[in-house]
Amino acid sequence: MSRTKGDKAIWAIVLVLALVSMLVVYSSTGLLAYKYNRGNTEIYLFKQIMFIIVGMAVIYFSHRVNYQLYSRVARILFLISIPLLVYTLFFGVKLNEGSRWIRLPIINLTFQTSDLAKLALFMYLSRLLSKKQDKIKDFKQGFIPVMLPVVIICILIAPANLSTALLVGATSMLLMFIGRVSTKHLLMTIGVVAIPVVFLVTIAVAYYDKSEGKMKDLPAFLEGGRIPTWIKRVQNFVYDNKSADKDDNYQINQAKIAIAKGGMLGLGPGNSETRNFLPHPYSDFIFAIIIEEYGIVGGAFIILIYLLFLLRSIRVFRKCPYAFGAFLALGLSFTLVIQALINMAVTVNLFPVTGVTLPLVSMGGSSFLFTCLSIGIILSVARNVEQAEGKAMAEAKVAAE
Repeated sequence: MSRTKGDKAIWAIVLVLALVSMLVVYSSTGLLAYKYNRGNTEIYLFKQIMFIIVGMAVIYFSHRVNYQLYSRVARILFLISIPLLVYTLFFGVKLNEGSRWIRLPIINLTFQTSDLAKLALFMYLSRLLSKKQDKIKDFKQGFIPVMLPVVIICILIAPANLSTALLVGATSMLLMFIGRVSTKHLLMTIGVVAIPVVFLVTIAVAYYDKSEGKMKDLPAFLEGGRIPTWIKRVQNFVYDNKSADKDDNYQINQAKIAIAKGGMLGLGPGNSETRNFLPHPYSDFIFAIIIEEYGIVGGAFIILIYLLFLLRSIRVFRKCPYAFGAFLALGLSFTLVIQALINMAVTVNLFPVTGVTLPLVSMGGSSFLFTCLSIGIILSVARNVEQAEGKAMAEAKVAAE
């Protein structure tokens, strides 16, 4: 711990979320353990502990690297992520008609290529914004070179994971707004993106049978890929009432039951009653288990933790003397906090069902490790800020003497 540098509050937040992760993952993997490991729930606790240990190592070593190095490798990682996303679309591991993972040879593990693409994009976008500040308002020389990488990554992610593509796009637009990109150009982009979104919502409303409470038969051109899944999720969100198909709304209904049982103070650690009925209680819907066991107070505490993380990252952004580090810290913190808020919004039915996890809390996987790498990079920027402040104070002391 004596060798850790950077923002101590961010380090504390990471440790708190890791502790919460161990408690809630252990509690929510009962059915999974019964199905695959004869009720041995400890195996998932040990796996999560191993992920946390590896994740902490990733944070430590990445925060010891000078963040300027990430600027040098940003373009390389971005160019690598493009063929990886293309390969994933056609040859990746398929789930629910979407292909999001690739299997690594030899070690036989899978990882979600969109996690690497997100990290590479924000590193590359931060580099572009820092280098083009003198002509950032120009459409051809400033806006198009900055927007093009975002469009490429979002288009490649969207067919298999629309929610992640929208998350990446929204975070990129927010970062570009802070990076002084023309508001007129950003509004124009939002208008273009809104066209397919409005089209999807219109189709969802038009092809919903209110009397039957289910989706009508879709025309052939809407049956490809994950389009029916997107339409059904929009319908479940819009028509979330007694007329809706209970099977289609099963996840949300179980999440609501968990939240209702939790009340203000919760049922206590390990006492969840809904974990064996709620799909993916250890990943996508882990926030429902948190509220059931620790109540609304526990849920509010988790929200405050993420907001504190964002505030500390904004502090790093404001104090960083170099544009690349400032944009990098802010972009990575935005994507983690927005992902967390979307995950929690889905759980309480304020947002259609997506496949995003709760950063640093959901059960470990490639997403967990890439989250740790993102936090390590933020701490690398914070370490640089800390060193610059220490040097300035030392010079001021010498000058005063």
